[in-house]
Amino acid sequence: MFEFIRGKIVHVTSEAVTIENQGVGYLIYCPNPFSFHPVEQELTMYTYHYVREDAIHLYGFKTREERSLFKHLLNVSGIGPKGGLAILATGEPQRVMHAIEDEDEAFLVKFPGIGKKTARQIILDLKGKFSSIFMEYSLFSESEPVPATGLEEASHALQALGYSEREITKIMPRLENQDLTPEQYVKAALKLMLKN
Repeated sequence: MFEFIRGKIVHVTSEAVTIENQGVGYLIYCPNPFSFHPVEQELTMYTYHYVREDAIHLYGFKTREERSLFKHLLNVSGIGPKGGLAILATGEPQRVMHAIEDEDEAFLVKFPGIGKKTARQIILDLKGKFSSIFMEYSLFSESEPVPATGLEEASHALQALGYSEREITKIMPRLENQDLTPEQYVKAALKLMLKN
């Protein structure tokens, strides 16, 4: 519902920050609210709107990648918003993704509320999913984000249209080495998929 909220931090607690934007204060739960000091600074927070029968909350993150990791953690059985925030509180989403990819249960069980069974479930549910989610960013290195190519943007568009990663991966090699716009890549990919 909300992609991000840009405003001024007016209050920080151990669980959340309040961001004021045009006279409205948004209470946003964060992995580590104290990392958003000092109060009164202007910032952009990427948000996730969480709705349940008994709760409607906004969760906030410094980057879209943190938010994506949080959303994927919520899909793991046994992980709720509180557990997802605890995992992200280290401020090292890259380290968490490495642990999942390397099946490092010992690292994952260090987080509060994460036992061996839940750590194993996180690995089973999320291993191998980060390469497609974070294609346009070099999260596994210390470098700056790398802009997505037209082919990568087309891949994301095809996923948004409902095509599986397997279907997309199958036809992408046939589109490489072409100098097309993302829109042209999508059209070419759709033609190839319809032929198969």
